[in-house]
Amino acid sequence: MITVSLCMIVKNEERILQRCLDSLAGLMDEIIIVDTGSTDATKQIAAKYTNQVYDFVWVNDFSAARNFAFSKARMEYIYSADADEVLDEKNRAAFWQLKQTLLPEIEIVQMYYANQLSHGTIYNYDRELRPKLFKRNRTFQWQGAIHEQIGITPVIYDSEIEICHLPQNSHKDRDLAAFARLVAAGEPLDKRLHNIYAKELFISGEEKDFLAAREFFQASCLDSLRGDDELKEAACVAARAARIAGDTEDFFKYAMKVIASDGCAEICCELGEFYRQKKDYDEAVVWYYNAAYETESILQIRSGSDIPLQGLADCYRALGNEEQAAEYEKLAQEAAQRQDR
Repeated sequence: MITVSLCMIVKNEERILQRCLDSLAGLMDEIIIVDTGSTDATKQIAAKYTNQVYDFVWVNDFSAARNFAFSKARMEYIYSADADEVLDEKNRAAFWQLKQTLLPEIEIVQMYYANQLSHGTIYNYDRELRPKLFKRNRTFQWQGAIHEQIGITPVIYDSEIEICHLPQNSHKDRDLAAFARLVAAGEPLDKRLHNIYAKELFISGEEKDFLAAREFFQASCLDSLRGDDELKEAACVAARAARIAGDTEDFFKYAMKVIASDGCAEICCELGEFYRQKKDYDEAVVWYYNAAYETESILQIRSGSDIPLQGLADCYRALGNEEQAAEYEKLAQEAAQRQDR
């Protein structure tokens, strides 16, 4: 049977840390908790489970903190967890079975990260495979100051273990501030982080966040090293930021870039909202309909479901067609309920 070190980085997690550690009790052969500056009882709670509680001075880099935690591990494998994760009894049993049967050539085990859509995360799906268990004798290194990932090409096994993600609040302010710092410092964002930044803006960003990101994504639209997908998502952000800023010329400049590349639900919603605000409800209906039924979302799944359906309801109500408005409102509510499940 393999041995496992639990490695965590935490800060001010007194409300949920015990829940997480209780769900992992008996599965871990070693627990390592790295605290990055808690001012609550986090460290005292951690100390009830392990004598390996370390302080790490926060340097705005999640990878640096995780690498420090990994450096303290001594078991064969390392399990990386966050305080807002929970393993239920079924998946605890599956984890225990995995410990007894894992083949020695496996270097990373992926597990399902679940319950994403219920908590306002940056993801458009409720369940996804993530690397969670790592063989210690490989030189795994975390990369990226935010939304960090392991930088290596190992032998991977996709397990059926499902981790329930139960965050107490959204991390969007923290994450968007981190992206703003990276951009201000001139740090390049690779394709993955570029996509996550755009997604986080569309899923949870406020108007001020779009305005703060406007210059960066405008520059991305001119970057010859960016691929077609990156250029499309950059133009979506730039168009939304221009609409918020009231810059009609820029809005259509970037919106038409997306339409020319075959469109997407996000930009159709933007055009629908533009015309709705102008009280040109007939034209708004055209674009909301395209968002709901003729295009696919690329950043925010709701841009192709309840958002344009509610837009259609609002427009038909403004046009005096209450029957159509009620029908689309019902469809919007049903779509929103599906997203929340």
